[in-house]
Amino acid sequence: MEDAMADAPPYDCLVIGGGPAGLTAAIYLARFHLAVLVVDSGDSRAELIPLTRNHAGFPEGISGSALLSRMREQAGIYGTQLHSARVEALSLRPDGFEALVGSAAFRARTVLLATGVVNRRPPMIGAAEHARALAKGRLRYCPICDGYEVTDKRVAVLGTGERGYNEALFLRGYTDDLRLVAPEGGHELSDEHRTALREAGVQIVGACDAIALEENGLRLDIEGASIRVDSLYPALGSDIRSELAREVGAEMSDEGCLIVDAHQRTNVPGLYAAGDVVLGLDQISHAMGEGGVAATTIRNDLARQAPLRR
Repeated sequence: MEDAMADAPPYDCLVIGGGPAGLTAAIYLARFHLAVLVVDSGDSRAELIPLTRNHAGFPEGISGSALLSRMREQAGIYGTQLHSARVEALSLRPDGFEALVGSAAFRARTVLLATGVVNRRPPMIGAAEHARALAKGRLRYCPICDGYEVTDKRVAVLGTGERGYNEALFLRGYTDDLRLVAPEGGHELSDEHRTALREAGVQIVGACDAIALEENGLRLDIEGASIRVDSLYPALGSDIRSELAREVGAEMSDEGCLIVDAHQRTNVPGLYAAGDVVLGLDQISHAMGEGGVAATTIRNDLARQAPLRR
């Protein structure tokens, strides 16, 4: 393998993922006077947020892209190197880790995985229309983040089973005009689920065939009929980006979330994880907190190997 960085000293930390967790960690690490490289593929879920009003300090809200842009600028001020690419492979070395990025191989004493997760999108709407619906707040993926914005609106949840059931009941705290719409294949609800949903005033409707963005909302085609809603929450789950961790033997849950200790260490020495790739609350503030904890742990662990002195 051609190693374009073979003669360069290893970074103190390679951060894989440039979302809120990874960039927070990079800011901390750079301000600890450590050599930091962030490799980011550019598809953080935070980048897709049209406006978050949950993030403290921004009373008028801030878009995900604007927030990440500010964080990249802040990390750069303190010397963080930012590289736009995808890490294709990660391996262990006697002195740390090696990450394959295209034709280059970057070496690092430690690695922080902040690779996040990918939402499973409704297959019954095209990519371009999905992006427009997301930007207009018609498609929403996080009721904790923006349930307040659909207060007393017409809302539907696309999902079934335990996930759809829980999301519908959560959103019932914001509106009484709420439907649980089945994805392709129909509902998989127990009698107990159905009874609890009916008692909560949630309408249970059939399988959705198509989703279309209209001027004043979304049209859902359901078994030959149509309903119109102000916003739709897909509750189809997500895919966890933990493949790189598996390559080096990191322990993970049955779902693929990385298992870490209270200081964001995995079971692999020198490998840390923060943000949505770790089992926990998928929130910007939570990811940032984990990023700060991970960075401080990395600094202290490195200092135990060799004193960090100016």
